Amino acid sequence: MDELTAPFRPRLARVVTLALAVLVLVLTTAIILGMSVLSTGDRVGFAMVGGLIAWFCWRQASVTAKVDDDGLTVRNLVFTRRLEWAEIVSVRFGSGRPWVQLDLSDGDTLAVMGIQRADGAFADAEARRLATLVAMHTATPRDD
Repeated sequence: MDELTAPFRPRLARVVTLALAVLVLVLTTAIILGMSVLSTGDRVGFAMVGGLIAWFCWRQASVTAKVDDDGLTVRNLVFTRRLEWAEIVSVRFGSGRPWVQLDLSDGDTLAVMGIQRADGAFADAEARRLATLVAMHTATPRDD
């Protein structure tokens, strides 16, 4: 796969949240098996809470933005949105923003959680790569 069109994924958040998910599952299992005083309902409750926390961590770790010839598919924490290249007006990643923000042609904005400030210089490079892709796919012969 071309480096320019590789998916956008966070690094630090991905590692931290996956490690946290494993830790939660291990501790939940230890609690369920280690505490003989728990009723069946309590065990089911612990399993459900641990499973929900692990699922949330997995969902955070799986945020991404995937590029293809027609546009960008942004998968954030809760929603996934498909954008055509022409819908993206600009890419912003100014100071204080936790992740890249896209300005859209309908006046809306969309966060791209796949590029996160916590990744430092890597995130800056990824924001530039996304801006380059947008510029390449939205240029017109007159570029007006």
